[in-house]
Amino acid sequence: MSMPTQGSGLDSGYTAPGAPHTADEVRGNSIGELMRQVTTDLSTLMRQEVELAKAEIRQEGKKAGKAAGLFGGAGFGGYMVALFVSIAIWQFLDNVMDSGLAALIVAVIWAVVAAVLYSMGKKNAERIRGLKQTNDSVQRIPDALKPHPEGVNR
Repeated sequence: MSMPTQGSGLDSGYTAPGAPHTADEVRGNSIGELMRQVTTDLSTLMRQEVELAKAEIRQEGKKAGKAAGLFGGAGFGGYMVALFVSIAIWQFLDNVMDSGLAALIVAVIWAVVAAVLYSMGKKNAERIRGLKQTNDSVQRIPDALKPHPEGVNR
């Protein structure tokens, strides 16, 4: 197996700390030293990827928090609208029937709305897969790092 030299198209300009710079330097190192360098570079890469993921999660978390606050405010506004419309309907019905019966009719309407929303929410909750896909990917990582016989693709 020939190692790429700096003149090859594989040179990105990045050299890991302590890594050999030329083919002659690579030839001068033992397999153990090269494996140590690969392991160190892989470890550094993994740490950098984890830090990047953390930064992205923090940034997206701030956006999600702001959106949740705005949705919460909209929900409260909707609640107030529903409350005052309910009172208006109650007052309207109070003009044609007993006040207690009018209040009961409005309460029954809201009970039906709540039951329908609960049923829809329960059906949606049953369809949530959770983190199944992420969990499957994480479990395949150790297998992906194992050496495979030549010519076998996974």
